[in-house]
Amino acid sequence: MTAPAPDTRSPERRALDEQIASEPPLAPPDLPPGATPSPVEVHIRPRRRPVAVAGVVENGLVRPLDPGVKLPERARVIIVTTEGG
Repeated sequence: MTAPAPDTRSPERRALDEQIASEPPLAPPDLPPGATPSPVEVHIRPRRRPVAVAGVVENGLVRPLDPGVKLPERARVIIVTTEGG
């Protein structure tokens, strides 16, 4: 058995943790009769899968070569280039 780590929480944080731990648990939600339970994963927004798209960078803006490709605003883009390109 490993030795417990020292408690490095501040006194305020320790008091808050004790307060939260002493609160009664929440009641189950009111569901209509006959409702079927669903896993939590149903309610979590799925992560977007990465997509490889050929494009060019012009004046700091990424422009896909295929006009049918629409990137969402504020999409994260990784630029891969050839050496000396």
